[in-house]
Amino acid sequence: MIRGLYSCLMWLVQPLLRRKLMRRSAMEPGYGQFIDERFGRYAEPVAAHMGPTVWLHAVSLGETRAVAVLVTALRERLPGMRLLLTHGTATGRAEGVKLLQAGDLQAWQPWDTPGAVQRFLNHFKPDLGVLMETEVWPNLVHGCQRQRVPLVLVNARLSDKSLRQAQRLAWLARPAFAALTAVLAQTPQDAQRLQSLGAKVQGVTGNLKFDAAPNAGQLAQGQQWRAQLARPVVMFASSREGEELALLEILNQARYLRPEGGPPTGNGTPVGAAPSPRWPAVQWLIVPRHPQRFDAVATLIESHGFAVQRRSSWGPGGPGAAAAEKSTLWLGDSLGEMALYYGMADVALLGGSFEPLGGQNLIEAAACGCPVVMGPHTFNFAEAAEQALAAGAALRVVDLGQAVNCLGVLLGADTLATARQAAQRFAQSHQGAAQRLADAVVREIFHETLRK
Repeated sequence: MIRGLYSCLMWLVQPLLRRKLMRRSAMEPGYGQFIDERFGRYAEPVAAHMGPTVWLHAVSLGETRAVAVLVTALRERLPGMRLLLTHGTATGRAEGVKLLQAGDLQAWQPWDTPGAVQRFLNHFKPDLGVLMETEVWPNLVHGCQRQRVPLVLVNARLSDKSLRQAQRLAWLARPAFAALTAVLAQTPQDAQRLQSLGAKVQGVTGNLKFDAAPNAGQLAQGQQWRAQLARPVVMFASSREGEELALLEILNQARYLRPEGGPPTGNGTPVGAAPSPRWPAVQWLIVPRHPQRFDAVATLIESHGFAVQRRSSWGPGGPGAAAAEKSTLWLGDSLGEMALYYGMADVALLGGSFEPLGGQNLIEAAACGCPVVMGPHTFNFAEAAEQALAAGAALRVVDLGQAVNCLGVLLGADTLATARQAAQRFAQSHQGAAQRLADAVVREIFHETLRK
């Protein structure tokens, strides 16, 4: 009865979803492609296949990048498998193309109505479904259970905040979590929270994102460009709305300056001090989390009296003359180049952690040897954040003002070298989740299902 009311609501909002996708496609054309797939309607039939069809759902860009190592591990264990890859975002789908081989399939995640889910399952006929991290949808889970498709939640995480939200909707959430075939959690804490919702947790396998190696070519290019610069680079990584504004206001209140050619001045000028015409001790690089905000952030920077140099305007030689400009902030307005940006950066401020948004993934920064300064809000990656703190790969501050104040100390040669080494050791010490997940999915779940 309760799921029926939910299904009715999801059916009623479908026209709103279509309008939202068309509006979004004006900025990101990918959202305007194959819209009917969102509702379980497909233009082409699926060819017959002798091996198992493994459906893997990675909703967005971060999950799709992380899942690449799991796909490789699954192919090793299931040589005849056909991959069905689904996504919810345009950036995730574009990234997913890189994982496809001949015969593989790709589609949008079906909207969570009984009809769309049933059409999706009837069309693709997956032998196994693998969901990444948090993607538990009531009708999707129920449809798989009804059609006897084993459905596994891997790299599963559930924050305290998300648990409280799920408990408020327990009438809908508990049946969905309980109907999953199995859950493989990132941490013991995640496992405990998931079990409290009725999930059948079969193991703790670690965080798959530690196994995602940064693009070596991009990382080397960024490090090369950084070596050519006269100033250290501080990156605001995956910044979210409101955070760029807060940073720009801080920079306008106190520029944290040093004399030209002189050493850094410790913690810089206190907030509220008179602006100075001298150039700040660092070069700022802002990389917004969402590509549809690139233009808005560029306008915001200019409205605060700074010039903007966009990554899209750089040539093969990198920022070039922009490095000599005295009032220029760099804007990372490209997709798929986080390793390049982390390679350029001496230190990264963690986006999403200075507003109550839960923080973004800090693991990629650590893998690139880039120390992280994070704010108080890291509930989306609570365990990784605490581990990074303990390892010396990250520093927690109370707000952006304190983050900027501490840069003088962090950018000291000895301190920075120690933090870089700690970041790389931290990232390397937590690898191995992909192999554990692949073993669990194939041996303990897939093969067990076939034996029944």
